[in-house]
Formats: sequence, C-alpha cells, structure tokens
Amino acid sequence: MQNRQQGFTLIELVVVIVILGLLAATALPKFINVSTDARIASMQGVAGGLRGAASLAQSQYLVNGNKNADTITLPDGSTVGVLCENNSAAPCDTQTAYPGLGGRPDPTSTGIGVMLPAPSDYTITYGTTDAGTATYVPPGGNTTDCYLSYTPTNAEPVVLSTTGC
Repeated sequence: MQNRQQGFTLIELVVVIVILGLLAATALPKFINVSTDARIASMQGVAGGLRGAASLAQSQYLVNGNKNADTITLPDGSTVGVLCENNSAAPCDTQTAYPGLGGRPDPTSTGIGVMLPAPSDYTITYGTTDAGTATYVPPGGNTTDCYLSYTPTNAEPVVLSTTGC
C-alpha cells in the first residue's frame, strides 16, 4: 500500500486566497460607508431634539397664555427668547409678529441655544434675529451640504442637508 499524504495543495490554497480577496474587495465599500451613515444618523437625532425643543417651548408659551411675550420661563428657571404671536403690546411691540408660530425659540444662543445646548462636537452658528437661522454642523460636516438648520419662521423649522456627508 502506498502512503498518501493528506492536506491541501499549493494551488488549492492560492485559489482560496484569491476568492477571499475578491469577496473582501466587494464587501469593503459597504463598510467604508458606515461613517457617513453614522454622521447622518447623528444629525437625525439632533434634528429630533431640535423639533422636540421647539415644541416644548411653544407648549410652555401657549400654557402661559401671553401672546405678547418675547420670552418664556421654563420650570427650571431658565429664560428662553421666543417668537411673538402678536406685537400689540410690550415687549413684542418692537418685534415682528408671527401668527401661529408664537413661542418657537428664536435661533439665538438665548433661544434655541437654551432649549437644546450644543450637541457634542457640533459647530453651531446662531442667528442674530428672530427671523434668522441657527446652523448645526456635525464633526466632519460642512456648511454647504452636510448640516442641519433651525429657522423658526419656516413651516418646517428643522431642515437637514446630507448630500455631502
């Protein structure tokens, strides 16, 4: 009887390595895209926080019942600058009236900045007036095509731009 060795030949091993290399080359782009997906998911979370913060401020404004107020006081004692529902009396008499939008936090550091403090590693540019825009840029994002914005005077106050993320 002949003594046969068992195992793989060199050619079989090379073929297996080539096949594994081809599989890795096709799967690698899927894993590279994970950072983009994570950045977009982070922005969607912050957008949800902004919408919630705006809704909470507007709810407090409506509960207070003063449509001439340009600030609200939260239960923790914080003061938040908000849009005025009408401007027929002080302190709103010097501001623009925003019917139906009264109570939304203004896009400043004393408005939405109080309702939603800066998320970790985000760069925020606050607006200077009640009709302005606050811009939130995630780590690795930019202000041209990877950001989210809060504009309280828009029907939908939070807009995401994720094309360049």
